[in-house]
Amino acid sequence: MQYTPHELFVGALENVTNCTDDIGEQEIWPKFMLMVFLQGAQGFVIDGRPFRLDAGREDACSPVVFMLNVARHSKLRFFDESDVPLRKVMISAPLPWLTRLFETQDGISASALRRFFGEHLAHFSFEPGQNIIQLAHKIMNPPSILEGELSSLYLKAQGLDIMWQSCLTMVAEQEEHQHSPSLMSLRCCERVRDFIMANLTSELTIDLIAKEAGSSTSTVQRRFKEHFGITIFDFIRQKRLEAARTALANDGVPVSHAAHLAGYNNVSSFTTAFRKAYGVTPKRVRV
Repeated sequence: MQYTPHELFVGALENVTNCTDDIGEQEIWPKFMLMVFLQGAQGFVIDGRPFRLDAGREDACSPVVFMLNVARHSKLRFFDESDVPLRKVMISAPLPWLTRLFETQDGISASALRRFFGEHLAHFSFEPGQNIIQLAHKIMNPPSILEGELSSLYLKAQGLDIMWQSCLTMVAEQEEHQHSPSLMSLRCCERVRDFIMANLTSELTIDLIAKEAGSSTSTVQRRFKEHFGITIFDFIRQKRLEAARTALANDGVPVSHAAHLAGYNNVSSFTTAFRKAYGVTPKRVRV
């Protein structure tokens, strides 16, 4: 993967055991690094500080998100590589990009993030939910019809979504002792969203979703709309349409099958909804 010190980078590695063939010491510039490990292990040392991450192998994977702040020019060396092929998404945001971001932000969350980004080699890891895992899969398998700038925009959009969700998780854990109602509510909604993403092909009722969230149906619907700007069932329809679009673009499934994936019994109704969402018919997207 090629990086530059001036722009956001989003990329992926698959079916290789090493990030690089260079086992010597490398120079890296100040940046925020976020890695989503879906499979495999990796060890490295930065400025004498060792890190090791292990997501396991295919038959026993435990995905992990790892966030690392490199606050100054540093020395990097990889070590102890596994023989398990890596499946990994890498997001890299250079320091000037982050500086511009925080110049316009205030509040508790921004303060917690400033503390993290003010410390050299500050790091945080957690087990991702289904939404982050699916975003990682989108980065690893982008629609084949996208090229050039459109492909770059698509990857960065997914990468930014992963970044904000990961930063939210970190801030929520750091601020948990303050019992911020708004932040706790948002984390609850994130769990609802992960539950929906993990059960997208199943029958989802508001009673089932509310039970998973441990809240009343009215509360979970209100909070979800407040935090994400969309109703729960509009979100479900949106994600099912996205799944159908991915199946059309990547796998070339029949339009009737894509309609079924999106939860439509009628192809005509599916086509109308698809065109309203994406501006083209399903046939135009199908490979």
